[in-house]
Amino acid sequence: MFNDNGSFLLALFEFFLFFAWFMCLFWVFGDIFRSSDLGGGAKTLWVIFVILVPWLGILVYLIARGGGMQQRQLEQMRSMQAAQAEYIQSVAAKSAPSSSATEQIASAKSLLDSGAISQAEFDTLKAKALA
Repeated sequence: MFNDNGSFLLALFEFFLFFAWFMCLFWVFGDIFRSSDLGGGAKTLWVIFVILVPWLGILVYLIARGGGMQQRQLEQMRSMQAAQAEYIQSVAAKSAPSSSATEQIASAKSLLDSGAISQAEFDTLKAKALA
């Protein structure tokens, strides 16, 4: 397959360039689709340009829109972190006890006195609160 060391090094260099282009392609595509200031048509044109003229397309994109790539990525990370914090707080609020046992028993007693629940239901709620 390889006649000498030069052909092996050339093949290695070609593989490196292909891998580097592939990584840049993912970064650029991620930024294109993450960008909220581009419309659908502009996104389509950038994708076609980057695919049809690979190295030049990536370089032109980096020159034209590279300054905002980090800002768009930070905005996405902030929104994901805010969504995660909101989810964690909602789950923690559901799993935390809403009130103490005395408050639950007092609430159940007021329901019993108003006639909303029966004595058996009150006893069940009292047993749950004390458990």
